Amino acid sequence: MADLANKYAENVAGAFYVDDQCIDCDLCRETAPANFTRNDDGGHSFVFKQPASEQELALCKEAMEGCPVEAIGSDGK
Repeated sequence: MADLANKYAENVAGAFYVDDQCIDCDLCRETAPANFTRNDDGGHSFVFKQPASEQELALCKEAMEGCPVEAIGSDGK
């Protein structure tokens, strides 16, 4: 389960975030490319844009549920 205390600093403020368990598998970036991107230097994903529509919200939830290491979290904001 993702831990808010271990989220990457690059995540924009809001409900969704990626923490330091990320293994750079690309699933979130493929599932919700409008919201997740890659830190090339660090080799991990992060949330660069919080969902702004119901479709983006659904895709972010799908990415969170599909993350193989549960590195995506939502603090419910």
